[in-house]
Amino acid sequence: MLVPLSVLEFRDRAETYFGEKVGVVDGERRFTYRQFGERTHRLANALVELGVEPGDRVSFITYNTHQLLEAYYGVLEAGAVLNPVNIRLTPKEIAYILGHAGSKVVFFHKDFKPLVEALIPELPAKPRFVIMEGATDGVASDEYEALLAGGSPDPLKPEIDENSIAELFYTSGTTGFPKGVAMTHRGLYLHGLYAEITLRFDEDDVVLHVVPLFHVNGWGTPHFLTMIGGQHVMLRRFEPLALMQAVERHRVTRVLAVPAIFNAILHHADRPKHDLSSLKQLIIGGAPSSPTLVAGLEEALDVQVVAGYGLTETSPILTVAMPRDFLTASETPEKRRLRQSWTGWPIPGIGLRVVHSDGRDVRADGEQIGEIIVRSNTVMSDYYKDPEATAETIRDGWLYTGDMAVIDDQGYVLIKDRSKDIIIRGGENISSVEVENAILAHPAVLECAVVSAPDKALGEAPVAIVVLKPGEAATPKELREHCKGRLARFKVPRDIHFRDSLPKGGTGKVLKAELREPFWKGHDARVQ
Repeated sequence: MLVPLSVLEFRDRAETYFGEKVGVVDGERRFTYRQFGERTHRLANALVELGVEPGDRVSFITYNTHQLLEAYYGVLEAGAVLNPVNIRLTPKEIAYILGHAGSKVVFFHKDFKPLVEALIPELPAKPRFVIMEGATDGVASDEYEALLAGGSPDPLKPEIDENSIAELFYTSGTTGFPKGVAMTHRGLYLHGLYAEITLRFDEDDVVLHVVPLFHVNGWGTPHFLTMIGGQHVMLRRFEPLALMQAVERHRVTRVLAVPAIFNAILHHADRPKHDLSSLKQLIIGGAPSSPTLVAGLEEALDVQVVAGYGLTETSPILTVAMPRDFLTASETPEKRRLRQSWTGWPIPGIGLRVVHSDGRDVRADGEQIGEIIVRSNTVMSDYYKDPEATAETIRDGWLYTGDMAVIDDQGYVLIKDRSKDIIIRGGENISSVEVENAILAHPAVLECAVVSAPDKALGEAPVAIVVLKPGEAATPKELREHCKGRLARFKVPRDIHFRDSLPKGGTGKVLKAELREPFWKGHDARVQ
Protein backbone atom coordinates (compact mmCIF):
# COMPACT_ATOMS: atom_id res chain seq x y z
CA MET A 1 0.00 0.00 0.00
CA LEU A 2 1.33 3.42 -0.96
CA VAL A 3 -0.47 6.48 0.42
CA PRO A 4 0.76 9.78 -1.07
CA LEU A 5 2.19 12.08 1.61
CA SER A 6 0.42 15.43 1.98
CA VAL A 7 0.03 17.95 4.80
CA LEU A 8 -3.72 17.91 4.02
CA GLU A 9 -3.70 14.85 6.27
CA PHE A 10 -2.73 17.10 9.19
CA ARG A 11 -5.77 19.35 8.63
CA ASP A 12 -8.06 16.34 8.28
CA ARG A 13 -6.70 14.87 11.52
CA ALA A 14 -7.30 18.09 13.46
CA GLU A 15 -10.79 18.45 12.01
CA THR A 16 -11.66 14.88 13.00
CA TYR A 17 -10.11 14.57 16.46
CA PHE A 18 -10.05 18.18 17.68
CA GLY A 19 -13.13 19.46 15.84
CA GLU A 20 -14.78 21.26 18.77
CA LYS A 21 -11.57 22.77 20.10
CA VAL A 22 -10.65 26.38 19.31
CA GLY A 23 -7.74 25.93 16.96
CA VAL A 24 -7.21 29.42 15.51
CA VAL A 25 -7.35 32.83 17.19
CA ASP A 26 -6.93 36.03 15.17
CA GLY A 27 -7.77 39.16 17.16
CA GLU A 28 -11.39 38.76 18.26
CA ARG A 29 -12.07 35.96 15.79
CA ARG A 30 -11.93 32.38 17.04
CA PHE A 31 -12.41 29.24 14.96
CA THR A 32 -12.75 25.66 16.08
CA TYR A 33 -10.84 23.13 14.03
CA ARG A 34 -14.15 22.04 12.52
CA GLN A 35 -14.88 25.60 11.42
CA PHE A 36 -11.31 26.03 10.23
CA GLY A 37 -11.57 22.84 8.19
CA GLU A 38 -14.84 23.92 6.60
CA ARG A 39 -13.38 27.29 5.66
CA THR A 40 -10.46 25.58 3.92
CA HIS A 41 -12.90 23.39 1.97
CA ARG A 42 -14.86 26.46 0.92
CA LEU A 43 -11.67 28.19 -0.17
CA ALA A 44 -10.64 25.18 -2.24
CA ASN A 45 -14.02 24.99 -4.00
CA ALA A 46 -14.05 28.76 -4.59
CA LEU A 47 -10.63 28.61 -6.23
CA VAL A 48 -11.80 25.88 -8.56
CA GLU A 49 -14.82 28.04 -9.46
CA LEU A 50 -12.40 30.86 -10.29
CA GLY A 51 -10.73 28.58 -12.81
CA VAL A 52 -7.72 27.51 -10.76
CA GLU A 53 -6.34 24.24 -12.08
CA PRO A 54 -3.86 21.74 -10.60
CA GLY A 55 -0.39 23.24 -10.47
CA ASP A 56 -1.55 26.87 -10.76
CA ARG A 57 0.11 29.31 -8.36
CA VAL A 58 -2.00 31.24 -5.87
CA SER A 59 -0.30 34.14 -4.08
CA PHE A 60 -1.08 35.87 -0.77
CA ILE A 61 0.05 39.35 0.26
CA THR A 62 -0.92 39.70 3.90
CA TYR A 63 0.16 39.66 7.54
CA ASN A 64 -0.04 36.62 9.80
CA THR A 65 -3.80 36.22 9.42
CA HIS A 66 -6.29 33.38 9.70
CA GLN A 67 -6.87 33.75 5.96
CA LEU A 68 -3.25 32.90 5.15
CA LEU A 69 -3.33 29.97 7.56
CA GLU A 70 -6.47 28.73 5.79
CA ALA A 71 -4.63 29.03 2.49
CA TYR A 72 -1.99 26.58 3.69
CA TYR A 73 -4.64 23.91 3.28
CA GLY A 74 -7.34 25.35 1.01
CA VAL A 75 -4.96 26.17 -1.85
CA LEU A 76 -3.42 22.69 -1.70
CA GLU A 77 -6.85 21.06 -1.54
CA ALA A 78 -7.63 22.79 -4.84
CA GLY A 79 -4.53 21.13 -6.29
CA ALA A 80 -2.75 24.48 -6.59
CA VAL A 81 0.57 25.83 -5.27
CA LEU A 82 0.62 28.29 -2.38
CA ASN A 83 2.91 31.33 -2.75
CA PRO A 84 3.01 33.55 0.37
CA VAL A 85 4.77 36.82 -0.50
CA ASN A 86 7.08 38.85 1.71
CA ILE A 87 5.04 41.98 2.41
CA ARG A 88 8.14 44.06 3.18
CA LEU A 89 9.51 43.90 -0.35
CA THR A 90 9.16 46.74 -2.83
CA PRO A 91 6.36 46.78 -5.43
CA LYS A 92 8.96 46.04 -8.13
CA GLU A 93 10.24 42.97 -6.25
CA ILE A 94 6.74 41.68 -5.56
CA ALA A 95 5.78 42.23 -9.18
CA TYR A 96 8.81 40.17 -10.19
CA ILE A 97 7.72 37.34 -7.87
CA LEU A 98 4.14 37.32 -9.13
CA GLY A 99 5.34 37.39 -12.73
CA HIS A 100 8.01 34.74 -12.25
CA ALA A 101 5.58 32.47 -10.39
CA GLY A 102 2.88 33.10 -12.97
CA SER A 103 0.30 33.73 -10.23
CA LYS A 104 -3.24 33.06 -11.37
CA VAL A 105 -4.98 34.50 -8.31
CA VAL A 106 -3.58 37.04 -5.86
CA PHE A 107 -5.16 37.57 -2.45
CA PHE A 108 -4.18 40.74 -0.62
CA HIS A 109 -5.09 42.39 2.66
CA LYS A 110 -6.80 45.78 2.30
CA ASP A 111 -3.79 47.49 3.94
CA PHE A 112 -1.71 46.54 0.88
CA LYS A 113 -4.03 47.99 -1.73
CA PRO A 114 -1.63 50.89 -2.51
CA LEU A 115 1.20 48.39 -2.97
CA VAL A 116 -0.93 46.23 -5.28
CA GLU A 117 -1.97 49.26 -7.33
CA ALA A 118 1.70 50.22 -7.70
CA LEU A 119 2.82 46.79 -8.88
CA ILE A 120 0.05 46.10 -11.40
CA PRO A 121 1.74 48.06 -14.25
CA GLU A 122 4.86 45.90 -13.74
CA LEU A 123 3.03 42.60 -14.25
CA PRO A 124 3.37 40.79 -17.59
CA ALA A 125 -0.13 39.36 -17.17
CA LYS A 126 -2.80 40.53 -14.76
CA PRO A 127 -4.01 37.84 -12.34
CA ARG A 128 -7.37 37.86 -10.58
CA PHE A 129 -7.22 39.90 -7.38
CA VAL A 130 -9.15 39.11 -4.19
CA ILE A 131 -9.22 41.58 -1.30
CA MET A 132 -9.31 40.55 2.36
CA GLU A 133 -11.19 42.57 4.99
CA GLY A 134 -11.98 45.31 2.48
CA ALA A 135 -14.37 46.30 -0.29
CA THR A 136 -14.08 45.29 -3.91
CA ASP A 137 -13.24 47.96 -6.49
CA GLY A 138 -11.40 48.31 -9.77
CA VAL A 139 -8.43 46.35 -8.46
CA ALA A 140 -10.17 43.48 -6.69
CA SER A 141 -13.19 41.88 -8.30
CA ASP A 142 -13.75 39.52 -5.36
CA GLU A 143 -13.81 39.73 -1.57
CA TYR A 144 -12.50 36.88 0.59
CA GLU A 145 -15.49 36.23 2.86
CA ALA A 146 -17.97 36.53 0.00
CA LEU A 147 -15.84 34.12 -2.00
CA LEU A 148 -15.89 31.59 0.85
CA ALA A 149 -19.62 32.02 1.37
CA GLY A 150 -20.16 31.00 -2.25
CA GLY A 151 -17.85 28.00 -2.03
CA SER A 152 -19.10 24.53 -1.19
CA PRO A 153 -18.22 23.18 2.29
CA ASP A 154 -17.78 19.69 0.83
CA PRO A 155 -14.15 18.48 0.83
CA LEU A 156 -12.42 18.05 -2.49
CA LYS A 157 -10.40 14.90 -3.10
CA PRO A 158 -7.42 16.01 -5.18
CA GLU A 159 -5.11 13.44 -6.68
CA ILE A 160 -1.85 14.18 -4.88
CA ASP A 161 1.50 13.56 -6.50
CA GLU A 162 3.67 13.76 -3.39
CA ASN A 163 6.65 14.85 -5.46
CA SER A 164 4.82 17.79 -7.04
CA ILE A 165 5.17 21.36 -5.80
CA ALA A 166 2.91 22.33 -2.90
CA GLU A 167 4.44 25.63 -1.77
CA LEU A 168 6.67 28.23 -3.39
CA PHE A 169 8.70 30.66 -1.28
CA TYR A 170 10.98 33.32 -2.68
CA THR A 171 14.22 33.87 -0.79
CA SER A 172 15.56 37.36 -0.30
CA GLY A 173 19.13 37.78 -1.48
CA THR A 174 21.75 40.49 -1.17
CA THR A 175 21.90 40.95 -4.93
CA GLY A 176 19.49 40.44 -7.79
CA PHE A 177 15.90 39.25 -7.55
CA PRO A 178 14.88 36.50 -5.10
CA LYS A 179 14.87 32.83 -6.11
CA GLY A 180 11.77 30.66 -5.86
CA VAL A 181 12.19 27.66 -3.58
CA ALA A 182 9.89 24.83 -4.64
CA MET A 183 8.69 22.61 -1.78
CA THR A 184 6.93 19.33 -2.41
CA HIS A 185 4.02 17.67 -0.60
CA ARG A 186 6.38 14.91 0.48
CA GLY A 187 9.04 17.27 1.82
CA LEU A 188 6.58 19.38 3.80
CA TYR A 189 4.87 16.31 5.28
CA LEU A 190 8.12 14.76 6.42
CA HIS A 191 9.37 18.08 7.76
CA GLY A 192 6.24 18.25 9.93
CA LEU A 193 6.97 14.80 11.35
CA TYR A 194 10.69 15.45 11.85
CA ALA A 195 10.04 18.78 13.61
CA GLU A 196 7.34 17.36 15.86
CA ILE A 197 9.51 14.41 16.92
CA THR A 198 12.17 16.93 17.95
CA LEU A 199 10.13 19.75 19.52
CA ARG A 200 7.40 17.57 21.06
CA PHE A 201 4.54 20.04 20.86
CA ASP A 202 1.21 18.71 22.16
CA GLU A 203 -2.49 19.54 22.07
CA ASP A 204 -2.16 21.83 25.10
CA ASP A 205 0.38 24.06 23.40
CA VAL A 206 -0.61 27.59 22.40
CA VAL A 207 1.78 29.04 19.84
CA LEU A 208 2.00 32.71 18.95
CA HIS A 209 2.78 33.16 15.26
CA VAL A 210 5.54 35.76 15.46
CA VAL A 211 7.57 34.35 12.57
CA PRO A 212 5.89 35.60 9.38
CA LEU A 213 3.96 32.87 7.60
CA PHE A 214 5.49 34.17 4.37
CA HIS A 215 8.89 33.17 5.77
CA VAL A 216 9.32 29.43 5.19
CA ASN A 217 5.79 28.58 6.36
CA GLY A 218 6.35 30.06 9.79
CA TRP A 219 9.16 27.53 10.34
CA GLY A 220 6.68 24.69 9.87
CA THR A 221 4.23 25.51 12.68
CA PRO A 222 1.17 25.74 10.39
CA HIS A 223 1.73 22.05 9.73
CA PHE A 224 2.96 20.29 12.85
CA LEU A 225 0.91 22.37 15.31
CA THR A 226 -2.23 21.58 13.32
CA MET A 227 -1.26 17.91 13.20
CA ILE A 228 -1.26 17.59 17.01
CA GLY A 229 -4.26 19.86 17.63
CA GLY A 230 -2.48 22.79 19.28
CA GLN A 231 -3.79 26.34 19.14
CA HIS A 232 -2.61 28.94 16.63
CA VAL A 233 -2.61 32.57 17.79
CA MET A 234 -1.95 35.03 14.98
CA LEU A 235 0.21 38.12 15.58
CA ARG A 236 -0.30 40.42 12.61
CA ARG A 237 2.50 42.86 13.37
CA PHE A 238 5.40 42.51 15.75
CA GLU A 239 5.56 45.13 18.44
CA PRO A 240 6.93 44.25 21.88
CA LEU A 241 3.83 45.32 23.82
CA ALA A 242 1.50 43.53 21.39
CA LEU A 243 3.54 40.33 21.75
CA MET A 244 3.54 40.46 25.57
CA GLN A 245 -0.16 41.28 25.69
CA ALA A 246 -0.94 38.32 23.41
CA VAL A 247 1.14 35.95 25.55
CA GLU A 248 -0.65 37.15 28.68
CA ARG A 249 -4.16 37.11 27.20
CA HIS A 250 -4.00 33.75 25.44
CA ARG A 251 -1.63 31.98 27.86
CA VAL A 252 0.86 31.28 25.08
CA THR A 253 3.24 28.41 25.83
CA ARG A 254 5.79 28.62 22.99
CA VAL A 255 7.19 31.37 20.83
CA LEU A 256 9.52 31.04 17.85
CA ALA A 257 11.35 34.19 16.73
CA VAL A 258 14.63 35.73 15.64
CA PRO A 259 17.18 36.99 18.22
CA ALA A 260 16.32 40.66 17.66
CA ILE A 261 12.71 40.09 18.72
CA PHE A 262 13.63 38.21 21.89
CA ASN A 263 16.25 40.83 22.64
CA ALA A 264 13.61 43.56 22.35
CA ILE A 265 11.32 41.72 24.79
CA LEU A 266 14.11 40.98 27.26
CA HIS A 267 15.11 44.64 27.54
CA HIS A 268 11.66 46.22 27.27
CA ALA A 269 10.88 48.51 30.20
CA ASP A 270 7.30 47.18 30.55
CA ARG A 271 8.18 43.47 30.53
CA PRO A 272 7.88 43.06 34.33
CA LYS A 273 4.32 44.44 34.19
CA HIS A 274 3.09 41.50 32.07
CA ASP A 275 2.32 37.97 33.21
CA LEU A 276 4.42 35.81 30.89
CA SER A 277 4.41 32.79 33.22
CA SER A 278 2.56 30.59 30.71
CA LEU A 279 5.68 30.47 28.51
CA LYS A 280 7.59 27.23 28.74
CA GLN A 281 9.87 27.36 25.71
CA LEU A 282 11.42 29.97 23.40
CA ILE A 283 12.98 28.83 20.12
CA ILE A 284 15.52 31.16 18.53
CA GLY A 285 16.24 30.92 14.82
CA GLY A 286 16.73 32.97 11.69
CA ALA A 287 20.12 34.27 12.81
CA PRO A 288 22.87 33.13 15.19
CA SER A 289 22.06 33.49 18.88
CA SER A 290 24.41 34.20 21.78
CA PRO A 291 24.96 32.66 25.24
CA THR A 292 24.24 36.09 26.71
CA LEU A 293 20.77 36.18 25.17
CA VAL A 294 19.98 32.58 26.18
CA ALA A 295 21.07 33.21 29.78
CA GLY A 296 19.19 36.51 29.97
CA LEU A 297 15.92 35.02 28.72
CA GLU A 298 16.13 31.96 30.96
CA GLU A 299 16.83 34.03 34.05
CA ALA A 300 14.23 36.72 33.34
CA LEU A 301 11.38 34.48 32.15
CA ASP A 302 12.14 31.11 33.77
CA VAL A 303 11.75 29.25 30.47
CA GLN A 304 13.76 26.83 28.37
CA VAL A 305 15.55 28.61 25.54
CA VAL A 306 17.02 26.74 22.59
CA ALA A 307 18.46 27.85 19.28
CA GLY A 308 17.74 26.27 15.92
CA TYR A 309 18.93 26.52 12.34
CA GLY A 310 17.48 26.01 8.92
CA LEU A 311 17.06 27.38 5.42
CA THR A 312 14.20 28.21 3.12
CA GLU A 313 15.66 25.48 0.91
CA THR A 314 15.19 22.85 3.68
CA SER A 315 11.58 23.54 4.71
CA PRO A 316 13.33 24.86 7.03
CA ILE A 317 14.46 23.20 10.29
CA LEU A 318 17.77 21.31 10.15
CA THR A 319 19.13 21.47 13.70
CA VAL A 320 17.85 22.31 17.17
CA ALA A 321 20.04 22.70 20.25
CA MET A 322 17.81 20.53 22.45
CA PRO A 323 19.68 19.44 25.59
CA ARG A 324 20.67 15.81 25.93
CA ASP A 325 20.29 14.76 29.57
CA PHE A 326 23.28 12.43 29.58
CA LEU A 327 25.44 15.41 28.60
CA THR A 328 23.87 18.19 30.64
CA ALA A 329 23.84 16.10 33.83
CA SER A 330 27.61 16.35 33.99
CA GLU A 331 27.96 19.88 32.60
CA THR A 332 27.92 23.26 34.30
CA PRO A 333 24.96 25.62 33.67
CA GLU A 334 27.32 27.79 31.66
CA LYS A 335 28.26 24.89 29.37
CA ARG A 336 24.60 23.93 28.95
CA ARG A 337 23.65 27.46 27.95
CA LEU A 338 26.57 27.60 25.55
CA ARG A 339 25.30 24.44 23.83
CA GLN A 340 21.74 25.82 23.75
CA SER A 341 22.99 28.92 21.96
CA TRP A 342 24.77 26.78 19.38
CA THR A 343 23.00 26.02 16.15
CA GLY A 344 22.27 22.56 17.52
CA TRP A 345 22.43 18.98 16.34
CA PRO A 346 20.48 17.51 13.40
CA ILE A 347 16.83 16.63 13.88
CA PRO A 348 15.64 13.18 12.71
CA GLY A 349 15.70 12.75 8.94
CA ILE A 350 18.60 15.14 8.38
CA GLY A 351 22.03 14.12 7.14
CA LEU A 352 24.52 16.88 7.92
CA ARG A 353 28.25 17.33 7.40
CA VAL A 354 30.73 20.19 7.77
CA VAL A 355 33.30 20.06 4.99
CA HIS A 356 36.35 21.77 3.56
CA SER A 357 36.20 23.29 0.07
CA ASP A 358 37.52 19.98 -1.34
CA GLY A 359 34.68 17.99 0.26
CA ARG A 360 36.67 16.49 3.16
CA ASP A 361 34.99 16.57 6.57
CA VAL A 362 36.47 18.99 9.07
CA ARG A 363 37.73 17.78 12.42
CA ALA A 364 34.94 17.39 15.00
CA ASP A 365 36.78 19.55 17.51
CA GLY A 366 34.61 22.67 17.61
CA GLU A 367 37.45 24.65 16.09
CA GLN A 368 37.99 23.83 12.40
CA ILE A 369 35.62 25.79 10.13
CA GLY A 370 33.93 24.37 7.04
CA GLU A 371 30.71 24.65 5.06
CA ILE A 372 27.52 22.91 6.19
CA ILE A 373 26.07 20.55 3.61
CA VAL A 374 22.85 18.60 4.09
CA ARG A 375 20.94 15.71 2.62
CA SER A 376 17.26 15.10 3.42
CA ASN A 377 13.76 14.48 2.10
CA THR A 378 12.99 18.01 3.28
CA VAL A 379 15.38 19.67 0.81
CA MET A 380 13.63 21.65 -1.95
CA SER A 381 12.99 20.01 -5.28
CA ASP A 382 14.66 22.94 -7.08
CA TYR A 383 14.82 26.67 -7.57
CA TYR A 384 11.72 27.34 -9.61
CA LYS A 385 12.57 27.87 -13.29
CA ASP A 386 16.27 28.22 -12.44
CA PRO A 387 18.20 25.03 -13.28
CA GLU A 388 21.59 26.76 -13.16
CA ALA A 389 21.13 28.01 -9.60
CA THR A 390 19.77 24.59 -8.61
CA ALA A 391 22.83 22.80 -10.02
CA GLU A 392 25.13 25.24 -8.25
CA THR A 393 23.47 24.62 -4.86
CA ILE A 394 22.70 20.88 -5.01
CA ARG A 395 25.77 18.86 -5.97
CA ASP A 396 26.40 15.13 -5.72
CA GLY A 397 23.22 14.63 -3.72
CA TRP A 398 24.04 17.29 -1.11
CA LEU A 399 22.74 20.83 -0.66
CA TYR A 400 25.53 23.33 -0.05
CA THR A 401 24.21 25.89 2.41
CA GLY A 402 26.89 28.58 2.16
CA ASP A 403 26.95 28.64 5.97
CA MET A 404 30.35 28.26 7.62
CA ALA A 405 30.44 26.37 10.91
CA VAL A 406 32.31 24.14 13.32
CA ILE A 407 31.11 20.80 14.70
CA ASP A 408 32.04 19.21 18.02
CA ASP A 409 32.47 15.59 19.06
CA GLN A 410 28.79 15.38 20.09
CA GLY A 411 27.51 16.57 16.71
CA TYR A 412 26.59 20.08 17.85
CA VAL A 413 27.08 22.60 15.06
CA LEU A 414 27.88 26.28 15.59
CA ILE A 415 27.39 28.71 12.73
CA LYS A 416 30.41 30.95 12.40
CA ASP A 417 29.20 32.96 9.42
CA ARG A 418 27.74 32.98 5.99
CA SER A 419 30.63 32.17 3.67
CA LYS A 420 30.54 35.71 2.31
CA ASP A 421 30.67 37.17 5.86
CA ILE A 422 33.88 35.48 6.97
CA ILE A 423 36.43 38.26 7.46
CA ILE A 424 39.97 37.39 6.33
CA ARG A 425 42.48 39.56 8.15
CA GLY A 426 46.09 39.00 7.17
CA GLY A 427 45.26 35.44 6.15
CA GLU A 428 43.39 34.65 9.40
CA ASN A 429 39.68 33.79 9.26
CA ILE A 430 37.50 35.80 11.65
CA SER A 431 33.92 34.85 12.46
CA SER A 432 31.78 37.98 12.67
CA VAL A 433 29.35 36.05 14.91
CA GLU A 434 32.11 35.27 17.41
CA VAL A 435 33.07 38.95 17.62
CA GLU A 436 29.41 39.96 17.94
CA ASN A 437 28.91 37.56 20.84
CA ALA A 438 31.93 38.99 22.62
CA ILE A 439 30.58 42.53 22.31
CA LEU A 440 27.05 41.47 23.27
CA ALA A 441 28.45 40.16 26.56
CA HIS A 442 29.09 43.78 27.61
CA PRO A 443 26.25 44.90 29.92
CA ALA A 444 25.71 48.20 28.07
CA VAL A 445 25.21 46.65 24.62
CA LEU A 446 21.75 45.95 23.21
CA GLU A 447 22.57 44.98 19.61
CA CYS A 448 25.70 44.53 17.54
CA ALA A 449 26.69 43.71 13.97
CA VAL A 450 30.24 43.07 12.78
CA VAL A 451 31.18 43.48 9.12
CA SER A 452 34.36 43.68 7.09
CA ALA A 453 36.06 46.87 5.99
CA PRO A 454 39.06 47.26 3.67
CA ASP A 455 42.46 47.48 5.36
CA LYS A 456 45.57 48.60 3.45
CA ALA A 457 47.97 46.50 5.49
CA LEU A 458 45.94 43.34 6.18
CA GLY A 459 43.36 43.25 3.38
CA GLU A 460 40.29 43.29 5.61
CA ALA A 461 39.48 44.22 9.19
CA PRO A 462 36.41 43.74 11.37
CA VAL A 463 34.39 46.80 12.34
CA ALA A 464 31.47 46.78 14.76
CA ILE A 465 28.22 48.74 14.64
CA VAL A 466 26.72 48.87 18.13
CA VAL A 467 23.38 49.89 19.64
CA LEU A 468 23.51 50.64 23.36
CA LYS A 469 20.74 49.90 25.86
CA PRO A 470 18.61 52.92 26.82
CA GLY A 471 20.34 54.94 29.51
CA GLU A 472 23.65 53.08 29.14
CA ALA A 473 26.97 54.48 28.01
CA ALA A 474 30.18 53.00 26.62
CA THR A 475 33.10 54.18 24.51
CA PRO A 476 34.81 52.45 21.58
CA LYS A 477 37.94 52.09 23.71
CA GLU A 478 35.98 50.46 26.52
CA LEU A 479 34.37 47.94 24.17
CA ARG A 480 37.68 47.15 22.50
CA GLU A 481 39.26 46.47 25.92
CA HIS A 482 36.26 44.30 26.76
CA CYS A 483 36.88 42.29 23.57
CA LYS A 484 40.59 41.85 24.28
CA GLY A 485 39.73 39.74 27.30
CA ARG A 486 37.57 37.43 25.19
CA LEU A 487 39.12 37.30 21.73
CA ALA A 488 42.45 36.82 20.05
CA ARG A 489 43.92 40.23 19.31
CA PHE A 490 43.55 39.91 15.53
CA LYS A 491 39.78 39.43 16.03
CA VAL A 492 39.25 42.63 18.01
CA PRO A 493 37.33 45.20 15.91
CA ARG A 494 39.50 47.87 14.38
CA ASP A 495 36.70 50.42 14.72
CA ILE A 496 33.46 50.61 16.68
CA HIS A 497 30.59 52.83 15.57
CA PHE A 498 27.42 53.62 17.51
CA ARG A 499 23.92 53.85 16.04
CA ASP A 500 20.41 54.25 17.37
CA SER A 501 19.28 51.10 15.55
CA LEU A 502 20.38 48.45 13.07
CA PRO A 503 18.68 47.99 9.67
CA LYS A 504 16.60 44.81 9.54
CA GLY A 505 14.82 42.91 6.82
CA GLY A 506 11.29 41.53 6.79
CA THR A 507 12.09 38.61 9.06
CA GLY A 508 14.11 40.56 11.61
CA LYS A 509 17.56 39.71 10.29
CA VAL A 510 20.16 42.44 10.41
CA LEU A 511 21.00 43.67 6.90
CA LYS A 512 24.76 43.31 7.01
CA ALA A 513 25.17 44.10 3.33
CA GLU A 514 23.65 47.52 3.96
CA LEU A 515 26.00 48.11 6.90
CA ARG A 516 29.04 46.88 4.97
CA GLU A 517 28.46 48.93 1.82
CA PRO A 518 29.67 52.38 3.05
CA PHE A 519 33.04 50.95 4.06
CA TRP A 520 33.60 49.48 0.57
CA LYS A 521 32.35 52.42 -1.47
CA GLY A 522 34.75 53.01 -4.36
CA HIS A 523 36.07 49.43 -4.35
CA ASP A 524 35.36 47.10 -7.25
CA ALA A 525 34.83 44.09 -4.95
CA ARG A 526 33.56 43.57 -1.43
CA VAL A 527 36.51 41.42 -0.40
CA GLN A 528 40.20 42.32 -0.38
